[in-house]
Amino acid sequence: MKLMSWNVNGIRAIVKKGFPDLLQELGPDVLGLQETKAQDDQVREALFGMEGYELHSSSAIKKGYSGTAILSKHAPLSVAAGIGVADLDQEGRVLRLEFPSFHFVTVYTPNSSSGLKRLPFRKEWDAAFLAYLNELDQDKPVVCCGDLNVAHSPLDLARPKANYNKTPGYTQDEIDGMTKLQEAGFVDSWRRAHPEEVKYSWWS
Repeated sequence: MKLMSWNVNGIRAIVKKGFPDLLQELGPDVLGLQETKAQDDQVREALFGMEGYELHSSSAIKKGYSGTAILSKHAPLSVAAGIGVADLDQEGRVLRLEFPSFHFVTVYTPNSSSGLKRLPFRKEWDAAFLAYLNELDQDKPVVCCGDLNVAHSPLDLARPKANYNKTPGYTQDEIDGMTKLQEAGFVDSWRRAHPEEVKYSWWS
């Protein structure tokens, strides 16, 4: 089974840039999408006619912001949005599909924002999201994919010394949040396969 993840930074824009053709070319069984920046009906409209896939979406209350979606070739046993914490579930950041042998979770982790203004919210999120994953893991294995908005080690970003504790995603609090995920038994699949490689999925 091929599982994929992609922060699309706006689903309506990427559909106009060849996303349907690329989806057919890559052929994932399940694809987690983050930062759809659209309401559920807009996501359905944008992705209408994706042959062979069923669509599930979770949008933020605030329009044009955040949001997650999953395209799947396989019908899930159940679908659920959010992590069950009302104050943290306003932005459409988590969507889960349950399959017979595993849970597939896609997440768009909150960015702590310029000046680290949302770092307290991020810390609360990290703790609650870990508790959510741990609870799922008691039921069956969890595949969690998405944009975790963290550089966990100096290998994960340019100029680590200059950015440490100043840049969103590379504060000690956020690093610790990722460490706790791994200590709970969750595996960073990229780092498992490429333990020493310096490689970026996003550049600004």
